[in-house]
Amino acid sequence: MAHVLNPEQTESNPLNTELEFPTLEAPPEQSEPTVETTSNPEASFETTAHAAEQATSDAAPVATAEELAPEHHDEPDLSMEDFAAALESFDREQAAEAAAQAFDDSAIVTGTVIKLTDKHVVVDVGMKSEGLIPIEQVVDHAGQPTLKPGDSVDVVIEREEPEGGYLLGYEKAKRLRVWDTVEKAHNEKTALTGTVVGRVKGGLTVDIGIKAFLPGSQLELRPVRNLDAYIGQPIQVRVIKLNKKRGNVVVSRKEILEEQQSERRSHTLEHLEEGAILTGTVKNLTDYGAFVDLGGIDGLLHITDMSWGRLTHPRDLVNVGDEIQVKVLKFDKDKQRVSLGFKQLTPDPWLDAAERYPIGARVHGRVLSVTDYGAFVELEQGIEGLVHVSEMTWSKRMKHPSKLVKPGDDVETVILAVNPADRRISLGMKQLLDNPWEHLADKYPTGATVEGRVRNLTDFGAFIEIEDGIDGLVHVSNLSWTKRVKHPSEVLKKGEKVRAVVLGVEPENRRLSLGIKQLQPDVWETFFAQHRVGDIVKGKVLRTAQFGAFVEIAEGVEGLCHVSEATDGHGVPVKLEQGKEMDFKIIRLNPEEKKVALSVRAVSGDEASRADVEAYKQPVSSSTTTLGDLVHWKREK
Repeated sequence: MAHVLNPEQTESNPLNTELEFPTLEAPPEQSEPTVETTSNPEASFETTAHAAEQATSDAAPVATAEELAPEHHDEPDLSMEDFAAALESFDREQAAEAAAQAFDDSAIVTGTVIKLTDKHVVVDVGMKSEGLIPIEQVVDHAGQPTLKPGDSVDVVIEREEPEGGYLLGYEKAKRLRVWDTVEKAHNEKTALTGTVVGRVKGGLTVDIGIKAFLPGSQLELRPVRNLDAYIGQPIQVRVIKLNKKRGNVVVSRKEILEEQQSERRSHTLEHLEEGAILTGTVKNLTDYGAFVDLGGIDGLLHITDMSWGRLTHPRDLVNVGDEIQVKVLKFDKDKQRVSLGFKQLTPDPWLDAAERYPIGARVHGRVLSVTDYGAFVELEQGIEGLVHVSEMTWSKRMKHPSKLVKPGDDVETVILAVNPADRRISLGMKQLLDNPWEHLADKYPTGATVEGRVRNLTDFGAFIEIEDGIDGLVHVSNLSWTKRVKHPSEVLKKGEKVRAVVLGVEPENRRLSLGIKQLQPDVWETFFAQHRVGDIVKGKVLRTAQFGAFVEIAEGVEGLCHVSEATDGHGVPVKLEQGKEMDFKIIRLNPEEKKVALSVRAVSGDEASRADVEAYKQPVSSSTTTLGDLVHWKREK
């Protein structure tokens, strides 16, 4: 270490007029100043000689005794004030020259921190003026100064500032201190421990005793997006490039990680085989699984091999950084691919599910998810069952399972069926409630009159709600005795309150048949009770078809007159037009099917027979007419 120049050594003693006095060369634009010698017997020759030697070694040429000969005495003598000013200037320049020689750019001096300002750290380095360290050289990653007043600090004096003081190099001094260590680490390829102190373009700045550059590509094995997360963290690095002349150092962390990974991979490959149980660290999560670092080699833990149950995402079981045990399911040495399993470390819970969950048993579980067709309930880890929407309530009116349960609910269910081969369990919730259909026949016997509200209309009938969860169907054929109803909306309206008659109950099928027309007397029964085959009835043609005409013969009662029966007594077809009224003869009755066959021809035939009989009875002769004569006459006619 170079020693600090003592300022007292730069002060000049009174000069001896008998000695040659050196003068500094003046600037080109000024005249060269001369100094008159004065008599001082106590002057120190050594001090003066030494000062002259220092001044002439690197500075401007000095004046000799010959140059100060009497021929120059025509210049005016200097006053004492001018002489003092010149002497002070000379002393200052001498000190600067001495400082320049004493503190070169490779010399380190120790100073004491006096104070801190916004821009500098003021340091006493034993010179006439204090030294200044730029504040940015002594701050940590958080921007806080690492020095305080009273601290000792090693610096390099770089230059004297025009406005006074010396510019000091703190980082340069540190580099000089640690440069040997850095060079040795570079040559021997050993690791150094440093602290990330900041982020710069393309990478990070690492303090390893000196500021070194760590490229972003040399930070991790994989690209890193958030470099700021490393600021303030201690890391191990390796020197990969240095330039002492420029003071540049480039380091890498990736090289160390690659070597460590290679060592771990070699160790892992020694124990890696199918069936082996290893410990690894979760590195990354995807929708289809997790990548696990087994030690230098990654394996894929697929989501289907994570749990015997169902997972919506791997994060439901593991997180990045978790240390887990896994089983090697498959290992491809050529492609270095490893398939891992986690659920294989525990027995398959479905193997004895039928014994542990007998049909009819009541079990508790947690709702995992709700769909349009039901809810999935987890009974234990890896065992889940489905409560179908039809097994949630006895009512048929539930719109969506979410109206009853939601994910996370604890529910009680009944085992309905177990299928270990397909890994399915059917559950029920309504079985825990009383079945209203079991005693419905006793509550609503056939023929009983009930009252309810029209809940829904369909093409085939209307659903009537007679109590909560119990709907009865009124078929379109049971809406009216007299009207041919094509759609229930012709008779009923949704939400309307109506009365109906119970026609039948089927508890096993949860069916209730109702009728509305049964509230009125059956016009068909009345008609069949009052009419017989051969009766002549008056009818009105309602509608016609190719095979005949439908005729209303009583209110709500229709009969069919086939085309073969639509003739007069002489076999001439009778035209049956819609709305036409005429007499018809009942030729057939079917009470079971509620059918009546009609005939026009039969009516005309009866009328013709009566006319013939009357005509024959007219007195054409006096002889007696017999029945045989009448028949013979009719045949002839």
